[in-house]
Order: sequence, then C-alpha cells, then structure tokens
Amino acid sequence: MEAKVISGGTRFTRLPRSYVRPESERPRLSEVSAFEHVPIIDLGCNDRSRVVHQVGDACRVYGFFQVINHGVSTEAVERMQEVAAEFFRLPVEEKMKLYSEDPTKTMRLSTSFNVKKEKVHNWRDYLRLHCHPLEKYMEEWPANPPTFKEFVSNYCREVRRLGYRLEELISESLGLEKDAVRNILGEQGQHMAVNFYPPCPEPELTYGLPGHTDPNALTILLQDLHVAGLQVLKDGKWVAIDPHPNAFVINIGDQLQALSNGRYKSVWHRAIVNADKPRMSIASFLCPSDDALISSPVSLLDNGCGPTYRDFTYAEYYKKFWSRNLDQEHCLELFKNQA
Repeated sequence: MEAKVISGGTRFTRLPRSYVRPESERPRLSEVSAFEHVPIIDLGCNDRSRVVHQVGDACRVYGFFQVINHGVSTEAVERMQEVAAEFFRLPVEEKMKLYSEDPTKTMRLSTSFNVKKEKVHNWRDYLRLHCHPLEKYMEEWPANPPTFKEFVSNYCREVRRLGYRLEELISESLGLEKDAVRNILGEQGQHMAVNFYPPCPEPELTYGLPGHTDPNALTILLQDLHVAGLQVLKDGKWVAIDPHPNAFVINIGDQLQALSNGRYKSVWHRAIVNADKPRMSIASFLCPSDDALISSPVSLLDNGCGPTYRDFTYAEYYKKFWSRNLDQEHCLELFKNQA
C-alpha cells in the first residue's frame, strides 16, 4: 500500500481510506482529559539535590516531564521552528526529491511510520535526520531552505548539551555516579524527526502517530506552542499534554527503562491531529552507540532477583523495533528475562 507526502497543499475533505483506523483502534477524543499535574522541572534551580529528586520522581511515576530554564537559547529554538516551517512550505516536487521509505537511510523525508509494513497509515509527514557527528551527516541535509544546515546544526548542538545534563541528573537520581548512564550508553548517536501534521478532515478516525514508546534512551521534544497534539498514557487513560511556553517535553525511552531495571518507565505516547490547523513538533533523540551493551548496574538489581531484561546491544534492539509495526506490544517485552 503506497502513501506519499500529504503536505502538498491539497486540502482533503474526506480522510482517504488507507488512513482510517478500525473502530476499535480509534483515538476516542471525547474521552481524553487535560493532564493537570505535568511535572515541570526548573533546571535553573540552584538546589541540585532537589532537581535530582524531582527528575527521579517524574521518571518513576510518569516516564516524562517538562523542563524550563534548560539552557537552549530562544534564538536557536525560534530559528529551528522557522526553518522547519519553511521546509514544509516548499513545493511538493522539491520535497519529493528527498522522499524515501527506507528506514536505514540517515536522511529522508517520509510519511506515516513504516509505509512498507503497516496496514493503516498515519496522518504525518516527517523529515528524519541523523545529527551526530554533525560533520559526518550535515552534508546530506537539505540545501533548501538555504539557512537549513546552519540553523539546524546550532539547534542540534544545544539540544545535545541539554541531553547530557539530563542524563547526569537521571544517573544521580538512580543513586549512580553522574556519568554512569553516559558511560553505559557509549558515544551516543543523535537523530531528529521534524514532524508535520497537516489539517485532517476527520481527526477522530486516525492518528498522527498511534500509541508507542521510543526505542532510544532519551527524547527531547519541542512542541508546537499553538496547537496541542501530544497525549500520554497515565493509569490506563490517555491524557493531553498542553504545550508550556519555553519548555521541552522530556520522555524516557526504552533503553533507560532497561538500564534502570524497570524503575523508570518508557512512556506510551501518541500524536493526534487537528481538523483546522497544521501542527509541527520537533523530536530529538539521544541513542546509545550501536555496540553499547544495555545492562543494569549491579546496584539496581532488586533483592538478588536479577535483571528484568537480558543484556542486549542497541543495534540488536533497533533492528527489532523497525521490523515491527509502531503500535504492536512494547518491543522491550521481547527482551525480558523469563521468570
């Protein structure tokens, strides 16, 4: 089943059949409530032990949190948003030069999630970039808009620094040395998905992205400040995460759930779409090096019961993740030690 980019300027009046979810899998938007208690952590706070405690609580109870005073400059954020919007306004013929359905490509424009595998498509176009090391990948990035490489590379550098700060806080919150998590993850890769969700004629019948967890270690998400769309699963119910000014949403990925021996949760989340307005989100992913062995430190093994998950390399995990549909059972379940 073929899908091509949907950000070509055509305003659809009906949802094409290949995007319509079976009734049992639809988002049931009327049942979703706003989430009033999203943890918002001020990284500018001088009391480090307090911040470490807040991060630990958020990772354990929610699997995600928002950060403010995070050190990524307003200029870098605004330029990133500006050039991303400019890219998706390009003529469809220009964008299609970058189109690919091959998930192994380090730079591609694509649509949905995994067009070759999935039965129903998702109402999303996205530009996928590898971002580290920059000198290796920047050359293949889009040359149009002309400012793309400069603005995106500056943003990537600042976000990576934030990711390292967060990993130190997460490490300390687990009772480990502050560089323990980074040492396990190795020389981390960095990817970005610039997600564009055009207006959708029947948002109650489809998703931008269905419920899933992220296969990486840490996700740093820049939400669209004007159009909400992110929802997370809390206590068995989907709740909406409204954008907070000058904040990033941070969510724990599968690798940190495994590394923490299940103490911290890789949060299930999804993106819904809007009937009237386009929405953009920019997700940055920090990923272990391919040969990093994901294994819980001895101090996190509970009561001598041993590790919840078997040791595995990130390359092994990532290959398994991309071989499946996005909304299948949690990929991490396949790596559980048998009781």
